[in-house]
Amino acid sequence: AEALAHRGFWLLSFGFFVCGFHVVFIATHLPAYLVDRGLGARTGAIVLALVGLFNIAGSYCAGLLGGRMSKPGLLVGIYLLRAVVIAVFFLSPVTDLSAYLFGAAMGLLWLSTVPLTNGTVATVFGVTNMAMLGGMVFFFHQIGAFLGGWLGGRLYVATGSYDVVWWLSIALAVVAAL
Repeated sequence: AEALAHRGFWLLSFGFFVCGFHVVFIATHLPAYLVDRGLGARTGAIVLALVGLFNIAGSYCAGLLGGRMSKPGLLVGIYLLRAVVIAVFFLSPVTDLSAYLFGAAMGLLWLSTVPLTNGTVATVFGVTNMAMLGGMVFFFHQIGAFLGGWLGGRLYVATGSYDVVWWLSIALAVVAAL
């Protein structure tokens, strides 16, 4: 009840919603987007591999930084960086190199929100109810994940492009940072 009445808990849950939206939209639809832009399916596979590789470093570093700096402040930075990385990628010519750089950059930001989000829940509410509260926040991540996958496909079918979803991804990142 205390968490549900806490504004910060809802802001944290919204941020994790955005994380889920980004992760599943990109993981599901980026390879098709790259093919639509004239690149091969191999490029999409390499980009997703780069996301996974750089995710290791990003998550580890976020956890280390979260022990020394403000976790909410770091989350703001991650969401702002996501907005910038997505916008630069979307607004730039799509080449193998730009796709690979996007994969590496997004990988650094990919699940770096997880240690910071869980750490914030533990810091604000303690560890006694960590499993339940972490699960509630993760539920919002899963709602965002569903919408990232489903809405990405739905809007692509409706418009013939991913442009609306890329803009939505940028907007969601900015709102999460705010």
